[in-house]
Amino acid sequence: MNAAALQRHKLEGFCAENGNHRSVLPKKGSNWEANLELSFQQRARGCRLTECRHHGPLYVQKPFYPEGPDLAHVYLLHPPGGLVSGDRLQISMQLEKGTRVLVTTPGAGRIYRARADKRLQQQINTIELHEGGSIEWLPQETIVYPGASGRMDTRVSLGKNSQFSGWEITCLGLPASGLVFNTGELQQRLMISREGKPLLIENLLINDESRKLYTAVVGMQSCPVTGIFVAGSFLNEVGNGKVNEEMQTAILAELRGAIAQKDLSGLAGVTAINGFIVARYLGSCSEEARSLFIKFWTIMRPMLIQRPACIPRIWST
Repeated sequence: MNAAALQRHKLEGFCAENGNHRSVLPKKGSNWEANLELSFQQRARGCRLTECRHHGPLYVQKPFYPEGPDLAHVYLLHPPGGLVSGDRLQISMQLEKGTRVLVTTPGAGRIYRARADKRLQQQINTIELHEGGSIEWLPQETIVYPGASGRMDTRVSLGKNSQFSGWEITCLGLPASGLVFNTGELQQRLMISREGKPLLIENLLINDESRKLYTAVVGMQSCPVTGIFVAGSFLNEVGNGKVNEEMQTAILAELRGAIAQKDLSGLAGVTAINGFIVARYLGSCSEEARSLFIKFWTIMRPMLIQRPACIPRIWST
């Protein structure tokens, strides 16, 4: 019994003893939808989680404030631990004017092997920032099992002078167990816009028709771990939205120096797109990708939101 099935078995036992909770469980073989809506506001006592609505097994703990009251650390909790056929997670976060939030997860996410009907296993993250807000979206890696039918969408809408930094690290298959992602499908998309105008669109699609992308020399070179880290925007909005070229050049140089010092087993590179710094990793070790992105984050955070890096406590447990 895998982790998700075991968790559901425990929850079924709980619901059998607590009839008033029975309705939260789906019937066998049906989809299990979970929704989480979060709203943050800047108040006299700092950044506060003012609204938290959830349906299904998707929650947050109370915010933590290791950096002081003006920046909240939030941990997303999904007790089943992964997605099976038909599951759909929807996470919506709205940050009002001037709010600052860091969001992470306590462990890796998983997209398990789909059932024979190949029903979609989906997670949709929607983030909306108002003027002067900032969010750091730093989930731990997602493991996609062979035979999965997964889709991951992250949509970020920026307000005036708002900032986003975040990463997505994906492990295709289970390399340590010799399980190659040679069957199944994954579609992954990251979209960042400002006032309805697209600024960055990243899309990855691996299925039976595009499987050659995974093995091609000009593609993923059979590397099971891929990652992207985005931070920005480094735009001088007072100056008609022009990129701060001097700052951007300095950041790129420092990040490339960090890559050279890491002695990576995989491949990594950084570039600038529409005022955003975009870093990529391709290799065979999710821990290496995570370590590299944390280094990038520690370099760019003081420039982006004028704060030194503060490692979430959950990463050390």
